[in-house]
Amino acid sequence: MAKDIRDEDTGMTTRILVSDVMNSPIVHAKPDDDIITISKLMGEAKIGSIVILNNDVPLGIVTDWDIVTKAVAKGSTPSGIKASDIMQKLITINGDESITSAARLLRQHNIKRLGVTHKNNVVGIISVSDVLAVTPELFDVVSEKALLIRGEIGRSPRNVSGYCDECGDWSDFLLYADGSFTCEACRGE
Repeated sequence: MAKDIRDEDTGMTTRILVSDVMNSPIVHAKPDDDIITISKLMGEAKIGSIVILNNDVPLGIVTDWDIVTKAVAKGSTPSGIKASDIMQKLITINGDESITSAARLLRQHNIKRLGVTHKNNVVGIISVSDVLAVTPELFDVVSEKALLIRGEIGRSPRNVSGYCDECGDWSDFLLYADGSFTCEACRGE
């Protein structure tokens, strides 16, 4: 379930879900469509990926990177390469999950896009760019953690705010030890 995020300026609690920031509806193609057709669909929709469906069942995803590395860079004839030849598995996340969960899943699989599901149907796509667009404060947290780890700032680690590396909850009192930041609860304080 999504975490509540408290806005320090207003004191209001906000829940940011995957479904709040996903791109919908999905643009899709068939497994036997060639990469010329897929490239045209991407260009017309100004997107970097196409979901491959067979009878409304998602089989995979073709990204602009797949086209470049699996076809163009190999000198292949675009009309001779089908989506099913270069598609990759579509990793999905439920639309009711938090964008933090989406960011973790993207990082875990080292991918840039996730399919978003609702009632077992793919209803959208969320990308790294979508996540970053609504979480600019994460840059500050990550930067501060990196500076602390490298010892480049003299501020006490007890003053660091961010998500606990153990439980994933937000804390204004993270402490860095043994390669991770932990909250008071996980430290047993």
